Amino acid sequence: MDGSTTSMRAGAYAAGLARRQNSRLVVVYVAGRSSLAGMAPGGALATEQTMDEIADGLRREVTDAAARLGVPAEFVVSRGDPLTELARIADEVKADGVVVGASEKAGHRLVGSLAVRLVRIGHWPVTVVP
Repeated sequence: MDGSTTSMRAGAYAAGLARRQNSRLVVVYVAGRSSLAGMAPGGALATEQTMDEIADGLRREVTDAAARLGVPAEFVVSRGDPLTELARIADEVKADGVVVGASEKAGHRLVGSLAVRLVRIGHWPVTVVP
């Protein structure tokens, strides 16, 4: 979950799925690393602060929604490559499935979206929410 429209829809879908199946929900926010941010004076620190603020806001939203739905939820923050981190965390928590939002970036048609790359790994069923 990164705050984008599709990731928020994916979160809602996953929460509903967890509620119906009486399962635990693990929501992951992966803060990517920008090579350009490190070049500007104070850029790396500002980027870290922004990512922390985004994570805190998402954590509050997830906690509130999980409490409303009565779903046990965990919010995990990680830094690095989204594919690597999502795969690692899904393996660690022994996920029954992975739910992601569809990519809104046109370039992903050429190199493959996060969802397609997760499917190729083949460890869990992947649901892509538009």
